Amino acid sequence: MVERIGVLGAGYVGLTSAACFAAMGHQVSAVDIDAAKIARLDAGEVDLAEPGLAGLVAEGTRAGTLAFGTGLDALAGRELVFLCLPTPPGEDGAPDLGPFRDALRRLGRILSPGTVLVTKSTVPVGTAGRLPGFLGRADLPVVSNPEFLREGHAVHDFRHPDRVVVGADPPDSPAACRVAQLYAPTGADVVRTSSASAELAKYASNGFLAVKASYANAVAELCEQYAADIREVSAVMGLDPRIGPHFLAPGPGWGGSCLPKDTSALLQAADAAGVEFSLLRDAVRANARQRARMVRAIRSAATGSPDGSLDGVRIGVLGLAFKAGTADLRESPAVAVAAELARRGAEVTAYDPAVRSDADGYLVVDDPYLVAKDAAALAVLTEWPEFRDLDWRRLAAAADRPVVVDTRNVLDPFAVAEAGFARVGVGTPMEVPDACSRPRLHPQALAGPLQQRSDRPAAARPVRRAGGDRRTGPGRRP
Repeated sequence: MVERIGVLGAGYVGLTSAACFAAMGHQVSAVDIDAAKIARLDAGEVDLAEPGLAGLVAEGTRAGTLAFGTGLDALAGRELVFLCLPTPPGEDGAPDLGPFRDALRRLGRILSPGTVLVTKSTVPVGTAGRLPGFLGRADLPVVSNPEFLREGHAVHDFRHPDRVVVGADPPDSPAACRVAQLYAPTGADVVRTSSASAELAKYASNGFLAVKASYANAVAELCEQYAADIREVSAVMGLDPRIGPHFLAPGPGWGGSCLPKDTSALLQAADAAGVEFSLLRDAVRANARQRARMVRAIRSAATGSPDGSLDGVRIGVLGLAFKAGTADLRESPAVAVAAELARRGAEVTAYDPAVRSDADGYLVVDDPYLVAKDAAALAVLTEWPEFRDLDWRRLAAAADRPVVVDTRNVLDPFAVAEAGFARVGVGTPMEVPDACSRPRLHPQALAGPLQQRSDRPAAARPVRRAGGDRRTGPGRRP
């Protein structure tokens, strides 16, 4: 059955939803207040770095199944209207529903009786029950349909979802059945819930991912104290089906447009309900601490001391986006680390395959090899896979001191060591250039990035055994 669908908001979620529904054969009209964005979309230009999205937009506009506009009147006569509006955090951490509420007030004067309103925006629990008040009318059925799209994989995730959540009161209402039917071509399981459960499920999912990521970063720090390797530890953990392999890779902290915003909203909701959610609160604190820890690691690599002065010290940064596959800088830990280094006096030069604009006191260049020029240290802050394939000998020749802090553990340790770089990872032993044995020394065994210390407890010192087997501490049998 072909539906006439309206989409309010043409950001990541709205544009992806509109393009994918149009590709399914539905008649879709997407509306956004950004006239310049709509003009670019009409011309076939997609600003978002989402694989496959530009093709779907072009296909939909060419076939006449996808149209764009700036006026809400384009949503009149639509049978289902998806709300894909931003809900940024306010000063108290709760989502700011001001723009959302204003749009609905105007929308309420336009929509035909019986139009199904579908909320894809991440909204506070209980919002579905408040929508009739926002609209100024109570004759429009409301369905909660939270999105679980990953930036850089949005089209794939929409077309091949691991679950589709449809919340309504009651869960088996005709409106909920109609929304669920839209996703039949994906073959995904549809989970029917109350609207409140659907709204909370989105926050709960992102909150859990934040906790898991912070846990992985804490374990990585523990690995550094005992000469263990987080890559090996997380591989073992990920084999347990109760844990799974995702979100176990350490890094400079989690960020992006969802996790920081949603953890803040979930904590605010817990406070409002009188629920002590210390586990999530500690994960947020741990995330801030992880960013500071990466700044100290880079500072130590560049100056030889975690307290060394960065005034005038050149540092090259590889990666600014909050994760590979996107140009999104919102709440990016890479940007936060680079900005803090610059604030402390460092001369920071950065490169990112998807980012071209300068910000926060550092220079962005369009050539990755420029970041190494006279650099006291390099830092990989985003896990772009192409960083592995750079000519690391060329980078070493350009750098003042060939040391790289690999905060994402994305580099090939042997390749960068052979190029002459000392590599400091997160939760991994340090690799120092040595063409014969490539010794793996723990970061805590170094006063500066290339000087060995001997004040580490004996139980934490790595012991190299015949055949390259490395074992640490008491209680390990040969």
